[in-house]
Parts: sequence; structure tokens; C-alpha cells
Amino acid sequence: MIRGSWKALAWIGIAELCALSLWFSASVIAPELVQVWNLGSNSEAWLSASVPIGFVIGAFVSSYFGIADRFNPRKVLALSAFLGALLNFTLVLVDHAFFGIALRIFTGVSLAGVYPTAVKILSQWFPKNRGLAIGILIAALTLGSSLPHFIVMFFSSLNWQLVIICSSILALLAAIIVNWILEDSPVTTKKVPFSFKLIKKVVSNKPVMLANYGYFGHMWELYAMWTWIPIFLTASFTSYSPGVSPWFIALSSFITIGIAGGIGCVVGGLVSDKIGRANLTIISMLISAICCILIGFTFGQSIWLTLILSIIWGMSVISDSAQFSAAVSEVADVEYVGTALTFQMCIGFLITIFSINLIPIIQSVVGWEWVFACLAIGPVLGIASMVQYKRHEKNNVKVLYSKS
Repeated sequence: MIRGSWKALAWIGIAELCALSLWFSASVIAPELVQVWNLGSNSEAWLSASVPIGFVIGAFVSSYFGIADRFNPRKVLALSAFLGALLNFTLVLVDHAFFGIALRIFTGVSLAGVYPTAVKILSQWFPKNRGLAIGILIAALTLGSSLPHFIVMFFSSLNWQLVIICSSILALLAAIIVNWILEDSPVTTKKVPFSFKLIKKVVSNKPVMLANYGYFGHMWELYAMWTWIPIFLTASFTSYSPGVSPWFIALSSFITIGIAGGIGCVVGGLVSDKIGRANLTIISMLISAICCILIGFTFGQSIWLTLILSIIWGMSVISDSAQFSAAVSEVADVEYVGTALTFQMCIGFLITIFSINLIPIIQSVVGWEWVFACLAIGPVLGIASMVQYKRHEKNNVKVLYSKS
């Protein structure tokens, strides 16, 4: 392990936590934005999908040109966080839906330079045993994504702009940390010239693609769950107890997505380094698939029953996320690790756009009781892929062991 790696992990984790607060900063104040921007039903759907769309665009461009492999990844991350902060802050000056949604799309583009790049940097600091390290990083991402739910507990009743301003300040802090405090890893890969062969090499690497297929199934479920579980909790809690406090609902959403998810990531990282990436992802996706099916049966039932199951789902739905990235960083050749990770996330987040927007359509037909069952398709297919990946993982471990 490289000296100073845990210090670097701490700074990267804090930066990721702060920067990813941009992701749901507008989603949690959507009711206010609907009124301010006079959003119709179609425009509201675009608001939900805008950041994932931007992320996919940014990840595709980054992957296409190999940005994470050609330039200093620390500088890429710092610049991306700064631009994201600036774009997000500009929302407070906008009073038209078109410009607001456009800004959210560009914010998503900027985040494509934050998340995959942070994983690339971490893979340099942790050449081995990176499961826990990336697990901690994804825990920071999870907490960061849920931070707007925490912020809204205090500021929504005062002014929706404060939620935007707070998340922008956090992203700016992330840029400062990465640019002026975080050091470059002593282990760096050579800057490779742009080549169309980079993506071709990723696609032709069977173990990488098996890990990717597992990740794609995982992503079908993850962001749809993160986007709609707060709305589900609101509907379920108010159905059971109409006088339930909005503050308690916001707290429940933060605990489900942020606290439970963060714990799941760290535990998943610890366990995966012991039992293997494939085994951990299979177990996590099995539990989350079961939760997809069961959570609907708690609708309108005891608040604590619904909350407990949502917390279990919140832990399992993200506990495997870091291990797909870790798997790719381990089986991909060093020359295109950054491109491979960005490609993985590009396709993964493209899938989330469909699942996020599918939930309200299905909900209008079958209701909250059955709507999340459709998300179980993702982890089931992901399990099938990771069972195949397991054979390659065993061979890779043998190679690493013979070299050590």
C-alpha cells in the first residue's frame, strides 16, 4: 500500500461527498421549482432525468477522448467540481424551465468528471486491496447524493434557493480540496494519446464486460430507487398517518439513502476484500431484489415497518456498487483503466434514465404496492453476469498470487 494513501482517501472522500450534493440538489426542491418555473408534467420528467442525461453525455465524451487517461485526473476532478458548483449556483438566477433544465444537464456533464475520475485516482493510490477504499469513496458519494435531503430539513421552509446555494458551496469546497490539498499519487500511468482502440479494448475484454453487465443490472435499480423512495415514503407515511411531519419524512429519506447506504458501502468493501467481488455483488443484488418485491407490501402499513425495510434496501442497493468499479480497475489493462471506468458509468447512467422515468408510468397502472417489483429485473440479470465473472476472478487472483 502506498504511503499516504489513507490520507488521500480521506480528502478524496470529503471532496466526493461535497461535490455529489449537486446531483439531487434540485430534485428535493422539485415542488418549489414546479411553481417557480411553471413546470408541466413533461417538463417535470425532464427535471428528474436532466442530471443523468448530462452525466451520460459527459461520460461518453470523456470515455471517447480518454480524458481521464490523457490528463492529470486530479486537475480534471477539481475543474469539474468547480464548473458544477458554478452551474448549480446559476439556478437561483433562472426563472424559466428551459434554462433551468439546461443548467441541470450541464451540471450532470460536470459530474462525469468527478465520480469516474475519483475512482481512477483512488485506483492509483490503492494498487491492491482497493475494495474497502472504493467502498468508502462510494459511501461518500452516497452521503453526498443524500445531503440535499438533510439540507432541506432545515432550509426548505425558509427559501429553496438556500438548498441550491449550500450544495454549490459544498461543490466549490470539493474543488479547493482536490486542487490545493490533495496530492498526486506517486504511482501514475503514462498519458496515452487519443485512440479509438481504447474503447474497443474495453469492449473486447470479456471479464471487464461481465463486470459491466453486472453493474448495468445494478444501475437499473439504484437511481430509480434513490429518486422514488422519498416519494414512496411520503405517500406511505401520509397514508398511514396523515399528520406525519415533513421533517420526519426528509430525515427518513436521508437515513435510507445516505446513512444506510454509506454503511452498506463500507461493509461491502470490507467483506468483498475477504470473499471476493463476485460473491459480494451476488449477495447484495439478491437482498436488494427481494426488497424490490417486498417494499410495496408495506405501503400504508406501520411507518416503522416501512422504514426498516427501506433501510435494509438502502444498504443492499449500494453495498455492491464500488465492487463493480474495483473489479474493472483490477481486470482492465492499466493503459485504459480510466476510459474503462468512464465507459462503464456512461452506459450505467444511460440505463438509469429509462428506469427512473418508467417508475411513474408503472405506478399509475399498478400503484405503489407493485411498482418497485420491476426494478428486481436488474439485479437478477446482474447476478447471472457476476456468476460468470466469478470464474475470471478466480483466475485473476491466481495470477496476482503467483506474482507476489
